[in-house]
Amino acid sequence: MIRIITDSTCDLSDEVLEKHRITMVPLYVTLGETTYRDRVDIQPDDFYKVIEKEDTIKTANPSPEDFLKAFEEAVKEGADEIVCINMSSGTSGSYQAAVLGRELFFERNFESAVKIRVIDSISMSHGTGWLVLKGARLLEEGAGYEDIIDFLEMYKGHMKHYLSVDDLDHLIRSGRLTNASAFIGKMLKLKPIMTMKNTKGAIVAKERGRKKVLGHYIREFKARADLDITDFVIIGYTSDRMVAENLKQKLEAETDFTGEIMIMQMGVSVGAHVGLGGIACYFVEKGHQPDGILINEYKQFLEAKEEMKKRLKSFKKS
Repeated sequence: MIRIITDSTCDLSDEVLEKHRITMVPLYVTLGETTYRDRVDIQPDDFYKVIEKEDTIKTANPSPEDFLKAFEEAVKEGADEIVCINMSSGTSGSYQAAVLGRELFFERNFESAVKIRVIDSISMSHGTGWLVLKGARLLEEGAGYEDIIDFLEMYKGHMKHYLSVDDLDHLIRSGRLTNASAFIGKMLKLKPIMTMKNTKGAIVAKERGRKKVLGHYIREFKARADLDITDFVIIGYTSDRMVAENLKQKLEAETDFTGEIMIMQMGVSVGAHVGLGGIACYFVEKGHQPDGILINEYKQFLEAKEEMKKRLKSFKKS
């Protein structure tokens, strides 16, 4: 029997975790002097009500022993093949803790024939969650252990994220942005848009206002999405579900995508770094397409030129 394990930064809903029998190992979040297990002792809605009131918010990875316990429980339940998918090693130590947990398992069970593969998703939040859910669905469709691993390793580098926040301070303090992006972000007075680059967050575009942010997501989805692989999209949000609903409506109305669009809230450990007002979109892109501030500025310049040409032609007609 194959079992899929992940950490709480996957941000998949409890309903999805239960439906697909996915085991979640929680991260730890400390508010003031109290430490909670993400999604176990504290829920996202409760956290976002107090996030701005707390001066001290810290997150901590699961321990290797936490993963060891999850592996041992899965084996007790009949698993002989385990796939453990964790948040990017560039933004969290959860992957390394899972690797050490695997080593502990075989130190204690050195004769075990159980197979355990730990995968660095090189993604964050629902980017990891997309891979976890896809792995679970492949399993239910009849895929084998090696099939699932091969898929995840092949496509994890094509997992596309777009994330916009109201305030970069949470991401800067936590080191979830590259130094260059943090500097650029503080200089910008527009809404920055981030993606994952080299296992960390990086600012790749800037837009004026939430409406244009969502428009950017739609343009990039239409240009990049691999619709042969992207059979579902995850929209993530921290505190404002209505923005997520708006993005879903735009995807349905303005693109050719006909698959499932899921809306899920970002959990406490991710929300501690993203803050209020976070809105994100996750899908698989075609190949490795360049993405960056200068590239997006140039695209917008070309679009503005085309628009001006159309306006000039309309002047001549009138």
